[in-house]
Amino acid sequence: MVILGLTGSIGMGKSTAAGMFRYLGVPVHDADASVHHLMAPDGAAFEPIISAFPDVLQDGRIDRQILGPIVFADSDALKCLEAILHPLVRDDENRFLRQNRLAQRSLVVLDIPLLFETAGEKRCDQVAVVSAPEFIQRQRVMTRSGMTEAKFSAILAKQMPDREKCRKADFIIPTGLGRAVTFATIRTIVDQLENRTRHA
Repeated sequence: MVILGLTGSIGMGKSTAAGMFRYLGVPVHDADASVHHLMAPDGAAFEPIISAFPDVLQDGRIDRQILGPIVFADSDALKCLEAILHPLVRDDENRFLRQNRLAQRSLVVLDIPLLFETAGEKRCDQVAVVSAPEFIQRQRVMTRSGMTEAKFSAILAKQMPDREKCRKADFIIPTGLGRAVTFATIRTIVDQLENRTRHA
């Protein structure tokens, strides 16, 4: 089974690309979705996060609008949150991989926003990076609710530059040339990796 890591900087179209892999029948593990599930009231991370950050508990839920600025401004707080979440997300990822190996899948995707930043590429056989011109990235991100130039700059500062990600990637998925080009690129990647598994 080939494990393809899917990553890309904010606003580069990674969610769209992940949806296209799913459309082509490739199982995708979404690290962000896993975090949302873990932080829900019945999630495994809920109580540890409330214990570490009591102020984020609002109406029986973790208020991410309160938690975000706390960990964004304090590296120790961020490390604390990551120490809670990362092992749980990894456990969820491992369950996903075991299930798909048992199902004899030829290809799966790990959708991980900070793949290179956390050395996640070591868990993957190949890596695909979604990329678009900087002006398109900025247009997409600045339309998001609550986004400011300062927040955008702070997020970029925590992410490896796009050009560096592209240099490290096995595949580059363009997302600034229209959906048809993106889909055609993804279809080619899927065909290539599934064929490799079949002929291994």
